[in-house]
Amino acid sequence: MKGVQRFAWAVVVYNVAVILWGSIVRATGSGAGCGEHWPLCNGTVIQHSPRIETMIELAHRAMSGIALIAILALVVWTFAATAKRHISRTWVVAAAVLTFNEALLGALLVLLGKVAHDQSASRAVYLSLHLANTLLLLAALALTAHFLSRPIGFMRGSVEHRSIGIASVGMLATLFVGVSGSLAALGDTLFPATSLRLALAQDFSASSAWLLRVRWIHPTLGFIAGAFICWLIFTSAWKGRNRKLAIGVVALLALQYALGFLDVAMLAPTWMQIVHLLGADTLWIALVVLTARLCVVPIGCTENLCRV
Repeated sequence: MKGVQRFAWAVVVYNVAVILWGSIVRATGSGAGCGEHWPLCNGTVIQHSPRIETMIELAHRAMSGIALIAILALVVWTFAATAKRHISRTWVVAAAVLTFNEALLGALLVLLGKVAHDQSASRAVYLSLHLANTLLLLAALALTAHFLSRPIGFMRGSVEHRSIGIASVGMLATLFVGVSGSLAALGDTLFPATSLRLALAQDFSASSAWLLRVRWIHPTLGFIAGAFICWLIFTSAWKGRNRKLAIGVVALLALQYALGFLDVAMLAPTWMQIVHLLGADTLWIALVVLTARLCVVPIGCTENLCRV
């Protein structure tokens, strides 16, 4: 099991890298680097004298293809290494389905021209769906790795579910924060500001593009979701076997707030957007694992009796 456990976590890390490179594609306006062609680039396999935008987009497609192969390999290895009722089987299948859905949404963005400098409302819709699917995919992969790594409580029928409803609200709120963040980042890319004062004025100007006028939603949702996450942690996980991970989640949340303020103050340079997204992905993974520890526990497990 050690081999498949390590591979599962490696797939999680690699998919984070794919997500970050996808953000570079969006931030640099390289989404149209291959034209409105998919999966081929500019209608061909081999590129002669490609532009930098083409190289960035082509690298993202290659990374995504490797991610697909890795996830399919994880499906095969997980089923080969686990028993029939192992919970990781459910999540690895979900990850495979979400991967194909991710490819479909990415292809639609390219084929419909919802890339580069497109400012249509439909691009925001497709981008939101794409980001939501990405976070769900990352969650499914993290849960696959988590249940593969568990010493106990990894078989259906041997676990009980606790506080699923309230935890789901917290996860859903965090998902909305991520989606709103993708729209805020799109606004920063399409309508760059030359000063912090101008950027803040754009958010409340009736003449601004709608993407700028909804940027305030992201930090607002961030604070609301953050307060809910802290409440959930301090009431359910601050003491006991999950204390270290709970402290880590709170620390990552505080780091995200700091990165968010820096992102705004520095007028959202590309490298800062990538760092902010890396923090968001890391927080999301940690929160998913903590939720699994709190909500899916071995039957009869108490704080001092067993560890998952």
